[in-house]
Amino acid sequence: MNNQRILILGPHTDDGEWGAGASIARWVRQGNQVWYAAFSAAEESVLAEFSPDVLRTEIVEASSVLGIPKENLRVFHHKVRYFPRDRQDLLEEMIRLRREINPTLVVLPSSYDTHQDHKVISEEGFRAFKRCSILGYEIPWNNRKIDLTYFQQLDEEDIASKVRAIAAYKSQAFRNPHYEEFIRSLAVQRGFQVGCRYAEAYEVIRWVAH
Repeated sequence: MNNQRILILGPHTDDGEWGAGASIARWVRQGNQVWYAAFSAAEESVLAEFSPDVLRTEIVEASSVLGIPKENLRVFHHKVRYFPRDRQDLLEEMIRLRREINPTLVVLPSSYDTHQDHKVISEEGFRAFKRCSILGYEIPWNNRKIDLTYFQQLDEEDIASKVRAIAAYKSQAFRNPHYEEFIRSLAVQRGFQVGCRYAEAYEVIRWVAH
C-alpha cells in the first residue's frame, strides 16, 4: 500500500494502536500519509495516581513511535461510554475530518465490536466516510465474532513499533500486563493464516478501487 491518505479512528486513546498499530508503522514506512483521531482520552477512567489528562500525553508519545507526525494527531473531548448520546456531534466531527483530510482509506473499529463507544464510531464512521475504502480493526476482547478478509503482512520492525507504542500507555499497563505476548501471538496467528511471519487482519467494510 502506498500513496494513500490514511485516517485512523480510535474511540479512545490507545484503541487505534491496539487494533492497527503495526500496520500504521508499516504504512508510514511505505510513505503513506497517516492521521490519527481519538475521540476520548477517558479522563473518567484514569487511576487516581495519574493526572486525569495523562492519556493525552501518552497518545502523543505512542503515535510518535508509530511515525505519525504530531500535527496529524487529533484528540477530542467526548466522555467515555456516552458516545451513543453524542453520536450526532461525533458524526459532525468526522465530517470535518473528511473535509480537512480527504482520506482514501479509513481504519476504524469493526462492525462486530460490542463496546458501545466503538460501535458508534464504526457506524458513524461509515456514514461519514462511505465514499472511500474502510477497514475495521479487531479488538478481540470486544468481539463475539468477526469477519477478517484483509490481511496486512508485517515485519518484526512493525511489531516492535506496536509493542513500544502500547508501552507508552503506562497509565493503562494494569489492564494488559502481558501485552507484548498477546500482540505477538495474535500477529503470528494472523500471519500463519496467510503464510507469513506476522500480520494484522481487518474486516473489509468498504473497498473502493481506483
